[in-house]
Amino acid sequence: MRVALLANPAARSGAHTGAAEKAAELLRAHGVQTTILSGGSAAESSELLRTAIGVGVDAVAVAGGDGTVGLAVQELAGTGIPLGIIPSGTGNDFAATLGLRELDIAAAATAIAGGEIRRVDLARVTREDGSTRYFGSVLASGFDSKVNDRANAMRWPRGGSRYNVAILVEFLTLAGIPYDVEYERADGTRERISGDLVMATVGNGRTYGGGIPIAPDADPADGLLDLVLVRPAGRLRLLGLLPKVYRGTHATVEQVSITRVRSVRLESPGVTAYADGDPIGALPLTVDVVPGALEVFTPAHPRADDRWGDDG
Repeated sequence: MRVALLANPAARSGAHTGAAEKAAELLRAHGVQTTILSGGSAAESSELLRTAIGVGVDAVAVAGGDGTVGLAVQELAGTGIPLGIIPSGTGNDFAATLGLRELDIAAAATAIAGGEIRRVDLARVTREDGSTRYFGSVLASGFDSKVNDRANAMRWPRGGSRYNVAILVEFLTLAGIPYDVEYERADGTRERISGDLVMATVGNGRTYGGGIPIAPDADPADGLLDLVLVRPAGRLRLLGLLPKVYRGTHATVEQVSITRVRSVRLESPGVTAYADGDPIGALPLTVDVVPGALEVFTPAHPRADDRWGDDG
């Protein structure tokens, strides 16, 4: 098997320094022909990956977090070329969705060399200018996109704890935001909601922000997306919602609704959406599901709490 391994040159976490080189060494030990690709920017990395795919590879692997995985997803969607992930970034939510949470480099390399290939859905964002981009985990807008703005600007702390600090800081100025939300349910019926929301989130996967289960029952192989809307309430009441969000039990809260949808259009003035941790565009945006758009390597024996579909 010939694998192009895309490394994240901007990775800052010391715990994962040299992850690509270590993974390549382990893959080669499994008999996998591995070439490391590392560009100086996202655009250069994408170009290197497109060239490798054009020359001919059997699979693509990524050593990095959700942002680097996202670069590969744009090139691999619909191609039938499988993706493997060495989770080694600040946020590794798509890897967690695939059952790679807490795997070390050796185990992740083993999953690529001998694991199962599964087919999963992707979410597709369409901007007002007609341009599109895919994401694998979660699109955030409103409060949670402001959290991403703040977390990305922070130099300390490292890792997923940055999101926790950013959440608490953003609560100091929390306010409702006017939204228009139009969506198509799983049964094909359409609905429109207008009014103030704290946030509007679309999940193909379950977690974002380094493991926060915002869409706790999302299944990346069911051909649907999970739309999570949070309506305004008193600040203390919303602060009390946070522990439930971290436990994934917030669906029972009055101000929260979670709906399975095929597509959704989000509109709100001055709001930028994030997908898989990176800014993806200003609202309005339309998000729809592309069933079975990506093939991925998953562990032969995934964790018992990975509850996504068996189709594929």
